[in-house]
Amino acid sequence: MIPTASREKLRLDLATESIVVKIRWFGIVMGYVLVETRMGLHNPSAVRAFLALGAGFAGLDLAFYRMGEVFLKRRPLFVSMMEATFIALLCYNDTGLASPFRWYYLLSLICCAIRYRRTTAWLTYGFHCLSLLTLAILLGEGAIKDVTSDWPLTLAIMAWVTWASASLSSLLRQTGFRLELLNGELERNRAELERRVAERTDALRASQAREIQHEKMAAFGLLAAGIAHEVGNPLAALSSLIQMLQRRGPDDYTAEKLELADRQLRRIQRTIRELVDFSRPASSARSRVRASEVVEEALGIAKYYQRTKQRAISTDLDSTLPPVRAVRDHLTQVVLNLVLNAIDATDTGGRIHLRGRSENGWLSLSIEDEGRGIPEALRARMFQPFFTTKPHGTGLGLFVCRQIIEEMGGSLSYDSQEGCGSRFTMRIQTDRYESLPELSTPQNETMDAGGPLKEVAK
Repeated sequence: MIPTASREKLRLDLATESIVVKIRWFGIVMGYVLVETRMGLHNPSAVRAFLALGAGFAGLDLAFYRMGEVFLKRRPLFVSMMEATFIALLCYNDTGLASPFRWYYLLSLICCAIRYRRTTAWLTYGFHCLSLLTLAILLGEGAIKDVTSDWPLTLAIMAWVTWASASLSSLLRQTGFRLELLNGELERNRAELERRVAERTDALRASQAREIQHEKMAAFGLLAAGIAHEVGNPLAALSSLIQMLQRRGPDDYTAEKLELADRQLRRIQRTIRELVDFSRPASSARSRVRASEVVEEALGIAKYYQRTKQRAISTDLDSTLPPVRAVRDHLTQVVLNLVLNAIDATDTGGRIHLRGRSENGWLSLSIEDEGRGIPEALRARMFQPFFTTKPHGTGLGLFVCRQIIEEMGGSLSYDSQEGCGSRFTMRIQTDRYESLPELSTPQNETMDAGGPLKEVAK
């Protein structure tokens, strides 16, 4: 790939070459006009032959220009010497020092000043002066001593044209260089502006996604509260009736059935209470949170998900895990979302395992499943908002989870192999204060959807 500076240099060379090609062809055409419209030439046939030779050189120059190259670009002085010799021969075979072809020296100097630097232009002027003086010597000593001869004026005009053309060309080059600098600065500013717009757009999309998720959670809370109110009153009435019947001293069979009904009512009440607790307005205050408590609360909600019943969920959390400083409700939401995703990705009879470890001041909590894994083509979009592979998903779960963990100063990563399952791992810095008292609840068991932790999930 051609560097930017080289491309700009090539573009400038081709732009100047376009002007040079036009000037040369103008000189060739005017040369033929001068030959055919004037009388008294010393050798018209030789002039036509040299013009044909010049046309061939101009043709090569044009062909290279059409191919995006500059003919004899690295041999400017060689070209200047050829042009000086060519012009001298035209003048010699035309009418000598008074030939109009002597003005071709000016065209050559202009072309050289346009294409090359000031030093090359003045060296070309020296070649042309030598060419003109050599022509005067060949024409005879009288041509040099003739005070009415045009060659001194020609030399003066050639010097003036060299200075003017070189100065103008240098000015144009400096202006082009400054324009390139300004254009580069403009491109950098445009790229920076696009980057900032992209960042603000991503931030806006992230904010909208979080807002949508909050609205969903708020709607879920209102729905859970409404269900709890509508169902709670009939349950309370049924529970009172069962207690009244139990006080009457029924027979053993009736007492057993009433006890069974009472246990089922208490189970329904406990389920409603857990849902209401989970859907209560979340607090944004950070506190010291134990990972075991968060996992227990998240699994307590996940067990009501219908697909959980056919999966085995196990935990392996060290009871001495230090606490982390986080928003408890947010952390519970992350664990629950990752567990539900693992459940959806796992077929009937599959296993899901939660593991917690403390490593060098960081809490590492992973959720591993034996599901279908993540296809290679989808991994780059896993944490993008509104991207989902579920038929009824919103595409906000993983995105919001990563946002929550990163706001806590942690990270959320995953490792997946298609057809062999996935493992999502969150890392959060542990609290610097002393550990909380150990929990009495064992954390090295399995659970099912029907209630508390059990040995095997059905």
